[in-house]
Amino acid sequence: MRKRKQWKKQIFPTEIEQLEEIMQSKFKDNPDLSFSKYEHMGKKIAVFYIGYQVDTEKVEKSILSTLLNKEVEWTNPLLLNTIPLNSGTTIDSLDKILERILIGEVFIYIEGESEVVSYLLLNKEKRSLAQAETESLVLGPKVAFTESLTTNMNIVRWRIKSTDLVLEEFTIGKVNPRQVRLVFMKSVANDEDVQTMRQRLKELDVDEIEDSSVLKQYLADSQLHIFPQFLSTELPDRFTYAITKGKLGLMVENSPMGVIAPSSLFSFIESTEDIYMNWYAGTFLRAVRFIALFLSIVITPIYVAITTYQYSIIPTQLLISIGQSRAQVPFPPILEALLLEFLIELLREAGARLPTKVGQTMGIVGGIVIGQAAVEAGLTSSILIIIVAMSALASFTSPNYLLGTTLRIIRFPLVILGGLFGLLGIVWGLSFLIIYLLRLTSLGRPYLAPLYPFRYKDLNKVFYRTPLKYQTKRASMYRPKELFRFYKKDAAKKRDIDE
Repeated sequence: MRKRKQWKKQIFPTEIEQLEEIMQSKFKDNPDLSFSKYEHMGKKIAVFYIGYQVDTEKVEKSILSTLLNKEVEWTNPLLLNTIPLNSGTTIDSLDKILERILIGEVFIYIEGESEVVSYLLLNKEKRSLAQAETESLVLGPKVAFTESLTTNMNIVRWRIKSTDLVLEEFTIGKVNPRQVRLVFMKSVANDEDVQTMRQRLKELDVDEIEDSSVLKQYLADSQLHIFPQFLSTELPDRFTYAITKGKLGLMVENSPMGVIAPSSLFSFIESTEDIYMNWYAGTFLRAVRFIALFLSIVITPIYVAITTYQYSIIPTQLLISIGQSRAQVPFPPILEALLLEFLIELLREAGARLPTKVGQTMGIVGGIVIGQAAVEAGLTSSILIIIVAMSALASFTSPNYLLGTTLRIIRFPLVILGGLFGLLGIVWGLSFLIIYLLRLTSLGRPYLAPLYPFRYKDLNKVFYRTPLKYQTKRASMYRPKELFRFYKKDAAKKRDIDE
């Protein structure tokens, strides 16, 4: 550690040979280090970089041709003003050089100078912009984020053309550093949220972060909670929409997903399609989604509880039908339900891991064939197959994959409680779930806002939609610095064509 501090203070100015020796020792197992030495107008100049990381054509045309063909005595300020690139900076720390050379920067050192000139000339292979795969939309933009941080930042800048937008840079990872950008609107985002996120990013001491999904687990209020606390999205329009409403965003190098924080439980149920539709269609679909997700966790446990203990509340005709359906089934309802739920999870996981076309076919055909065979073999009743299928179908309405997975996990303990204690066990389970959610936070904000703490003025941001001209305010539950989006009087003005 003492040696690293000594390098930071004393290596520059230095001799070219000493710098080359240090760089070669650091990259002795990396044959791709290019360290070239030149002598120009009586001064020694070194240009060094990792070959496969940079655009070598730009190095030759923009840097070397300018550096060697002009009859001037180079200094760092003259170099920065002459080379036709706009990403030039100076660095005086060896640690920063070793960090940045791995992300595609080219370094120029003029012997005797106290700093090294650096240019970012990244030559990274990246896929072109394409349609989102994990979040499907009927209306609205279809473009998705890519693995290129530069491309993603350009998309965000293109969608938010404001000088108020901040993209703050962080580098995280000791062994494999990755660039992370904190994105927010300076005049809208809550300062406390920004400072909290900054602190968590600065204090994060890990070897590497593989993806934004891993980063958000490190930054979560607690890593022991089953519910996702930060929202991930591959849709730039959803990302920028959240930013303009006062939330914070995170983008990670080599990750096609952006992270939005803070997020409430209801953020995971919202879809950007609700915005692009008329208010009544958006409200209807949002209500359908809420009902479906609630049914997905309770419908199977309720069936198990009623058929085990409270069968007296079932209408007579339906009770006869259930009895006939279960006459050949040797298992109690709880084992029967757990067996079918586990079978559905196997089909879902197999369909997700197989190639797309094969997975879809296998999921449909496998569900039909196995379900029919299970009924004929007397392993389960046909009514329970309908119940489990409804539960699985309802869970697919979740716009967020992580929330859908969480609800699938919650269904299993509720089935067990329903089978052991009847409807009372389900009430106990749901009560425990509500208490758990009341204690949960996201970046310090309540997870059940605006229900807890209750803010009736924010209900139209969560449970229903109003016409756009009435949506004058941002959600107060996130405490934005600027609450008003526009003023109602100005929005309601109607002007004739001759005004």
